[in-house]
Amino acid sequence: MQVGCHLPVYGPAATRDVLREFARRMEALGYDSLWASDHVVIPYSIASRYPYNPTGDFPLAPATSFLEPLVALGLVAGVTERVRLGTTVLVLPHRHPVLAAKMLATLDHLAPGRVILGAGVGWMKEEIELFGVPYARRGTWSDEAIRVMKACWRDERVSYRGQFVRFEALGVAPKPAQGTIPVWIGGHTPRALRRVAELGDGWHAAFPSAAQMKTGLADLATACRTVGRDLKSLTLSARLGLPARQDADALVGEIRELADLGVSHLILESRVRDLDDLTLIYEKFANAVRPRL
Repeated sequence: MQVGCHLPVYGPAATRDVLREFARRMEALGYDSLWASDHVVIPYSIASRYPYNPTGDFPLAPATSFLEPLVALGLVAGVTERVRLGTTVLVLPHRHPVLAAKMLATLDHLAPGRVILGAGVGWMKEEIELFGVPYARRGTWSDEAIRVMKACWRDERVSYRGQFVRFEALGVAPKPAQGTIPVWIGGHTPRALRRVAELGDGWHAAFPSAAQMKTGLADLATACRTVGRDLKSLTLSARLGLPARQDADALVGEIRELADLGVSHLILESRVRDLDDLTLIYEKFANAVRPRL
């Protein structure tokens, strides 16, 4: 089981010094990956329902500092050597796919073979439509964006003619160090799981219980059969909340249940206060939980 940490990319702790030192400490502790989530703006009025808490209210105020994830990962790349760098998730409609492909390939060129694109269609209508993507068509738009990015990474002479993006004969370089970048697709709806089967290298589940993961995997297996894909060809990952007061036995049990279902990569997300508090939380996990996995 590989284990990663969510970076402090929002709030008062989202500074150069904290981000740099946290990344170095987590790599020294043996964590396998470091991850950044994605919001470009936070509207003052949000009617969209946030899917990851019972109230549906987005937990961050509009004035909260929220670092752009690929820029933040560029800083992290420069102060680390081994740890992988991922997005959890990059909201595809926030960026033109050619620009996103260029930024990701540049990051992977500077941190060779270390980048993972966790990708999703997004949930906040107000933010998505700010960038000109119709909310109701964000899934179709995102499918096309993934195809465009893969073409930019793969082809010397890139062209594309789709519903949303059309261009002729472009050179897009540098290419990723290993010829492509793994795409772990987020979401749990039937449409999202079909996207995983059709276009993904992995499924990136957000805060699932073992029961939810089992149900999702059954649906994903069906989607894979429909397109002739082997479920075992996909990497299974999960983003989990990491409480400050850790019950080691409970965490071990929860993670082992996910591992038994085939999850091979965890991304832990804790509260974000300051560097010392973050370090203490992740040190506890590294010392008391991880050796038992």
